[in-house]
Amino acid sequence: MANDKLQGALDLLILKVLARGPEHGYGITVRVKQFSEEALQVEEGSLYPALHRMEQAGWISAAWKPSENNRRAKYYRLTAKGRKRLGEEQANWTRVTEAVAKVLRFA
Repeated sequence: MANDKLQGALDLLILKVLARGPEHGYGITVRVKQFSEEALQVEEGSLYPALHRMEQAGWISAAWKPSENNRRAKYYRLTAKGRKRLGEEQANWTRVTEAVAKVLRFA
């Protein structure tokens, strides 16, 4: 699978977590792991460049706030443009997974 598809999967996971509400970077990694029942783990080395890229694209916005343990953390929030992108990413992911499933059935 091409790297753009894998990057699209990371974008989809991040956008989906943020659709539930604002979250800081570490919280995003925890949610992905939790929601996938520990099958998926997002590494910091992939997460923060993706968040930066997504912020520059206008899909998310960020603001510094105190975290639940009173540390300063950057919280990310989905924008209207990000909600639209989430819909596009979900549709793309569905097409890709359905195509892979077809190949697996007939190969």
